[in-house]
Amino acid sequence: QVQLVESGGGLVQAGGSLRLSCAASGSIFSITAMGWFRQAPGKERELAARISSGGITNYTDSVKGRFTISRDSAKNTAYLQMNSLKPEDTAVYYCNVQGLTWFTRQFDKWGQGTQVTVSS
Repeated sequence: QVQLVESGGGLVQAGGSLRLSCAASGSIFSITAMGWFRQAPGKERELAARISSGGITNYTDSVKGRFTISRDSAKNTAYLQMNSLKPEDTAVYYCNVQGLTWFTRQFDKWGQGTQVTVSS
């Protein structure tokens, strides 16, 4: 089974920074992509940032220039550096990892979510 451990959420003031981490472990043969979706109160879940196995990144327009996603392949861990945080970034952030297990089965794993709150 694949397990995800998320960390790094919290409460910060506008303009502050947080770094989210997502570490994948278990029966992983390869990882195709890692990233975070977020869901704010009263809004639909949206992709915040994602990085592929080849290092290709994409971001929601509202976070471009402020968020940076990176990956440590040796540790199967992704990081989301969030700078210049705004109150509208307040949401539950869910790590998402896609790949293949050692049993040649595709997986699409979700973390339990971590709360990011930005005060105005």
